[in-house]
Parts: sequence; C-alpha cells; structure tokens
Amino acid sequence: MANQTLIAPSILSADRLNLQRDIQAADAAGADLFHIDLMDGVFVPNLTFGPDFIKSINQITQIPLDAHLMVSTPENYLDSVAAAGADLINVHVESTKHIYRVVQRIQELNVRAGVVLNPGTSIASIEPLLHIVDNILVMTVNPGFGGQVFIAEMMDKVSQLAKLRTAHNDYTYSIEVDGGVNEQTIKLCQQAGANIFVAGSYVFGHDITQRINNLKQALINENS
Repeated sequence: MANQTLIAPSILSADRLNLQRDIQAADAAGADLFHIDLMDGVFVPNLTFGPDFIKSINQITQIPLDAHLMVSTPENYLDSVAAAGADLINVHVESTKHIYRVVQRIQELNVRAGVVLNPGTSIASIEPLLHIVDNILVMTVNPGFGGQVFIAEMMDKVSQLAKLRTAHNDYTYSIEVDGGVNEQTIKLCQQAGANIFVAGSYVFGHDITQRINNLKQALINENS
C-alpha cells in the first residue's frame, strides 16, 4: 500500500437504507479500498458503526477494508475489528495512553496498523512510531462528520511526512488523506505526497461510477 494509489470511498456517506447497493456500485466502479468510520459518541460527538458492521461489509465485497477507529480506548476494539475482516486499522494518537502498544497489537493480529493525525495534531507526537507504523492518516477536516470543507493547510503535514519517508529507509508507511476530497483537492493531496484518498460525500449521493472515474482521471491527468 505504501506505493499504491488507492481510492477509498467512505461508507459514512453512503445511503444507510441502501448500503449494499451503494457498496456494490462503488466496488463495480473500481474502488480500491472501503473506509469505515467507527465512532463511539465519546471520542467524537457522533455514533456510527461497530465490528459487526465490518463483518457484514466483508461478506459482500472482496475489496480491502480500512477501519478508522474514532473511539476512546481503541485497545478494547482491536481484536474484534481484526476478526471482522479489517485489513487496515487506523487509531488516533490522542485516544489512548498506549499508542505504541496499540500499533504493536494491530500488527500482531496480521493487520496493517495506522495512526491518525487530526488537524491540530503534530507529526512530532508520532515521531517514535514512524519506523514501525504501516500507514499515517492525515485528517483534512475535523473528525466526526462527513461533508466538511477541505483544510488545504494540512498539505504541509502530508509533504513533511513524504519527505521524512524519503529520508529514512526504515520509514515505509503509506500516507492517507481523509476529508473534503474531490476531483480538485485530490490533486493537491497527490502533489503533497499522499497515495490513499478517502472520499465520502463526493462519491455517494451522486452517480457513484462517474464520481470514482472522475477521481481516477484527476490522478491520471496530474501524472501526465
């Protein structure tokens, strides 16, 4: 994943009454990864999906699943989320006093381990993890709700992470961005060094096939 360019539709923005329809439409349109937000109503002021939901999604698609844990004490969820079929688990550094141990536990479960940087969270806060973590998720909106405006200033953070990875042979993480991604902002994210692009409200609630194609084409045009 570190070098793969991946489009990851965010299930949070899908039609709750027609989830299977939307997920399978995104699957058929060429989605590379499904991003699933788990919120406990404590770490963020919203309540969404749990491990059983991930298990259900895993039964209707072969596409890898990216679990974003916006929960307090994420260590209580790791085993069940991994067992449900998550291929990548992203955890907020502020959500636990034991982030190093959490990353190790995720990897022990044979799942890729990611850490999340909120807009106000510095790279310095995760520096001791950079040599072991598999993914870094940079939030380009404040976490908790879909449909927010892209924070362009976060591109400096993405760029710094990309430069650090280039400078250290033992840094092999992928760089993921989440929030406000559309056919314009995805170009900024790629220019800065991101390679995994989470898109929610831009994809769902519209022509899903067309919107995913737009994102892929924007990346192709940027590289040409």
